[in-house]
Amino acid sequence: MKTRKVPMRKCVASQEMFPKKELIRVVRTPDEEILIDPTGKKSGRGAYLCAKPEYVELAKKKKALDRALKTKVDEKVYQQLESYIATGKLDE
Repeated sequence: MKTRKVPMRKCVASQEMFPKKELIRVVRTPDEEILIDPTGKKSGRGAYLCAKPEYVELAKKKKALDRALKTKVDEKVYQQLESYIATGKLDE
């Protein structure tokens, strides 16, 4: 039996490597929209963030998502991230 390699990604807030499944992907779509991507399959520029509220705060303070996505990230996106972490669901 062959063991599969676990894909690793770096959290933009903490700069630590984690298994991809433990992180939340935030994506800037080709039409400049910023979305949370639970599937990890949306097209666009992606950034990964730990699924913990303190990392959302850290990313906001350091402007880590702004840098990773190369655009200004709205306050609303951070609120969506916090509620997504708390509930496990995306609210539209």
